[in-house]
Amino acid sequence: MTTFPNVDYVQQSYHHPELNFSTEDYSLLTDLYQLTMAACYTGEGIEQKRASFELFVRRLPEGFSYLIAMGLAQALEYLAKFRFNSSQIAALQATEIFTHAPERFWSLLTEGGFTGDVWAVPEGTAVFAKEPLLRVEAPLWQAQLVETYLLNTLNYQTLIATRAARLRDIAGEKAKLLEFGTRRAFSPQASLWAARAALAGGLDSTSNVLAAIQLGEKPSGTMAHALVMALSALEGSEEQAFTAFHQYFPGAPLLIDTYDTVAAAQRLAEKVKAGEMTLSGVRLDSGDLVTLSKEVRSLLPNVSIFASGDLDEWEIARLKAKGAEIDSYGIGTKLVTGTPVNGVYKLVDIDGIPVMKQSSGKFTYPGRKQIFRSFVGSKLQADRLGLVSENSVTEQPLLKLVMKEGKQLQPQESLATIRQRTAASVASLPEETRRLENSVSVTVEISEPLQKLTEETKKK
Repeated sequence: MTTFPNVDYVQQSYHHPELNFSTEDYSLLTDLYQLTMAACYTGEGIEQKRASFELFVRRLPEGFSYLIAMGLAQALEYLAKFRFNSSQIAALQATEIFTHAPERFWSLLTEGGFTGDVWAVPEGTAVFAKEPLLRVEAPLWQAQLVETYLLNTLNYQTLIATRAARLRDIAGEKAKLLEFGTRRAFSPQASLWAARAALAGGLDSTSNVLAAIQLGEKPSGTMAHALVMALSALEGSEEQAFTAFHQYFPGAPLLIDTYDTVAAAQRLAEKVKAGEMTLSGVRLDSGDLVTLSKEVRSLLPNVSIFASGDLDEWEIARLKAKGAEIDSYGIGTKLVTGTPVNGVYKLVDIDGIPVMKQSSGKFTYPGRKQIFRSFVGSKLQADRLGLVSENSVTEQPLLKLVMKEGKQLQPQESLATIRQRTAASVASLPEETRRLENSVSVTVEISEPLQKLTEETKKK
């Protein structure tokens, strides 16, 4: 394995002691080997050769039968801003890793931005194993350097969007679904991406204030046990805590399981019945949600019941099957964490020459590809993976040209548009693909021209 010199510093002008980053840092937000490969390409004089890389998953995460593509908006924003400034280049030089890199490598970074084309499936589209979510066609050094960031944003947001779509499908159209995974997301940046992907995937709102405001949405939430405990201790009772909160947020949902859920519901019911209180909802965060929700519903028949506490699509399905009286769900930890989407980014064509990987378990198909999808009415019938040179009058090509010569071709889509596409995509899937138990993914057919190209490339 190649090793590089250890260094304890970077140039002081680029030192970020708190490990924060801004959009101008994105070009350095990559793996080292992307830069060392780019330097090698430059030394060999092939850095400007036209290369095509495709981003796809070899296999779906365990328990998943489809994915909802997400993260394209952030990917295109990154590519549009991709460039290196003098401080970044000085910091790279200070590592002493690139001592033998050709001088042309530094001028390439200084002068270069992203000038390639991007083909992608629209966000909110259902995809399956082996199908490219995105293809980058660009000079080799550029297409190589952007791999890490593209995988980071598409893998994570696709995971969240898929979980959100499954949650919506199981909960039904009428249920309100709130994302509040910020405290469990893997970083502050991830929490923003998770909120966006969750909303685009079908959830109604997020508790993340920054994400909501940036997305033009209204944040949602209730209260924590801390408020009930603090005001109960200082002002005398749980009832007084609720009264105090409603003084500033009239009618807001109340968290009623801090002490005795049923007793709290009984006291609230008396106040509502007497006309002393307006109450929009109550939240249950612990205990037997099936039994408690039924008891609370009998006491507060016209009040929305909100449930939270390590929920996921499996638990929501169980609660519904048991007849739980729940109108809304809050989903956090299990939405923003869990089984990763292992998307990969592989070279499929260099200078017009189709290439492929033949490693055991990591085989890839050569050539630039297109996904051809056929429908019967509004239902997905079949997917066919073929070459871009193929044509079809009965199938719908999924990969669209979204960036040309480094310029985005269309304005960014609204969350509402992506959310609608997600809902339509899921609704189009076969029932056996949508179900949680023993689900079956859609089989992707490999076209005859692609099969032929694969055999020819193997022989070469």
